[in-house]
Order: sequence, then C-alpha cells, then structure tokens
Amino acid sequence: MKIPENGKLLRIFVGEADRFNGRPLYEEIVLLAREQGLAGATVLKGCMGFGAKSHLHTAKILRLSEDLPMVIELVDSAEKINAFIPNLDGMIKDGLVTLEDVNVIIYKAE
Repeated sequence: MKIPENGKLLRIFVGEADRFNGRPLYEEIVLLAREQGLAGATVLKGCMGFGAKSHLHTAKILRLSEDLPMVIELVDSAEKINAFIPNLDGMIKDGLVTLEDVNVIIYKAE
C-alpha cells in the first residue's frame, strides 16, 4: 500500500470509557479503519486531560482514572480519510476530531 507524500492526519479525541456497539469506541474506530483499508491507526492513552466540559481526567486520582483520554490517529490519502470521516458522526457522542495536512516521509513494511 502506498500513501501519497502529501497525506492527511485524522486525530480523534475520546474517553477510555466511551462505548459503541458495546465495545470501547477507540477499538471500534480502529477496526472500522482497518475494514475500510486505511493505511494504519494508532491509539494513544493519555495520562491526563480535559475536554469541553472541563472535567479533569487523570491517572493520579484513583476515582477519575476510569475515563482517561484516548487519541486515535489515522494517516492516509485525503480521499480515504475524507471518505472515513462521515462514519464518526454516528459513533462519537462526546469528543473532538481534527484534520491536518501531513508530509509522509517513510511508510513501508518488510
């Protein structure tokens, strides 16, 4: 698979406790991205953060550690990313989605 040198980075911010179809939302997003043939996905677990409601989520406070921030990053061509975005509207109840241009330097597998 090849990604054009000028690609797109889709970054999705959700909570660890967010669910879709009874499964963690971040898992559902990654599985859908794979099913739709996107080049790759990475999920990052944050140790601290807050969103639109300003509720602090941190691993330092035991009672708040159940809903840590999760960031899903997807990189591919503009066409594939733009085709994927409409799926998110029905999946994400609370969260943030950003899109930015990226320069793909290396993308290869042995």
